[in-house]
This record gives sequence, structure tokens and C-alpha cells, in this order.
Amino acid sequence: MRYVVHAYDYTDADALDRRMAARPSHFDYARQLKADGQFILGGALLDPEGKMIGSMLLLDMETEEQLDAYLKTDPYIVQGVWEKIDVKPFRQADV
Repeated sequence: MRYVVHAYDYTDADALDRRMAARPSHFDYARQLKADGQFILGGALLDPEGKMIGSMLLLDMETEEQLDAYLKTDPYIVQGVWEKIDVKPFRQADV
């Protein structure tokens, strides 16, 4: 099943520093998910000024257990970058 993940960063004064510190680990994690066929695409959500305020990912997980494991191990989650995470099943339109 595919899932779209919208994750919004904390907004405290240290939020961007935490994001930048966790970013290399998060990217390595995403690369491993991609190698495993679980990461389809993703990137930063931006505010109108172009500042990173969160992330969007499209994941392909075979089971909800895999999704749950992801939600417990992504470095942005573990290192306190994302404050709010919204996950929804996703079906791509065939157009």
C-alpha cells in the first residue's frame, strides 16, 4: 500500500538546527528505503519565503507493520524534527 506522509517541523528557535543536524541521517535512511523499494519520492515542504517547515514523502509499504516501524525509526522523528505527522493511504490516479 502506498502512503503519503505530511510531516511538520517544530517551530521553536532550535527547530531548523535540529533539522539540519538530522538531515544527513534522514537522507541516508531515505536512500535505504529507496533501495528496499519503499521510498517513491519526497522532499521539503516550504513556507511562502522558501523556508523548510516540514516534509512530504510517498512511501510504498507492504504491511502496516512496516509503516509503523518507519514511524518509529526515521531520524527526523527520533531526533525531534517533526512535531506533527499525518499519514494517509494513497492511490495514484491512472491518467
